[in-house]
Amino acid sequence: MLATFCLRLACGLVAALTLLSPAQVNPRFYRTHFLITLGLTVVAAVFLREETVPCLWAPLGCAIVLAFVGSLLWSLQGSPCGRTLVAATAVALIASLAILKLPDTVGPSGGMIWATEASSAALLGSSTTAMLMGHSYLIAPAMSLTPLKRLLGTLFASLFFRSIVAGIGLWSWTTERSLANLNEVTVLLPLRWGIGIIGPFVLGTMAWHTAKIRSTQSATGILYVVVIFCFLGELTGQVLDLMTLSGR
Repeated sequence: MLATFCLRLACGLVAALTLLSPAQVNPRFYRTHFLITLGLTVVAAVFLREETVPCLWAPLGCAIVLAFVGSLLWSLQGSPCGRTLVAATAVALIASLAILKLPDTVGPSGGMIWATEASSAALLGSSTTAMLMGHSYLIAPAMSLTPLKRLLGTLFASLFFRSIVAGIGLWSWTTERSLANLNEVTVLLPLRWGIGIIGPFVLGTMAWHTAKIRSTQSATGILYVVVIFCFLGELTGQVLDLMTLSGR
């Protein structure tokens, strides 16, 4: 479960970089992203060391190497091949996550599993990247607000996408089961939806309005809470998925 979470977050972080322009963002921001991605992929590799999924280690190993190289290249003047490296790392991470989840996607529920992985990665990546971008204004207060607003817009789109996927999953699941007889699920569902979906939307709206008046420090503080809520919501979602698979 933790390996999947790390790969989702890593995929989302690197994919979010494709939305930004190096002309508007300090190269240190990209370097920080690659360092975080390197840490996440290494942690995922540790948890997956006994995994027997075929061909998993080729893309995962490439992702680790590319993340390390990216952290070096974005430290150099001009960041040679930086944008190309972002795309290559994103492809390697997506391939790693896809291969890891491939055994679970056999059957009629395969499409829903792919949608879950994509929407979760988008939400985790956009929220974390927006928070880190807000932090960048603490050291570069004159930087354009365009990158932060773009990331906040992506966060709202990701929340909408994630809520649709989670709602469809909940609806299809409850057609075969009664929530009244599943005490564990009824306890976790308010946490999953209240903290994982509604909370980030409300706080994200607050961050958007504070960013519009260039109160970036306040927006950053709010986005810290958004990230925590998204993490808790997605981890709770994974627990609910495991309970569903186990037939509870």
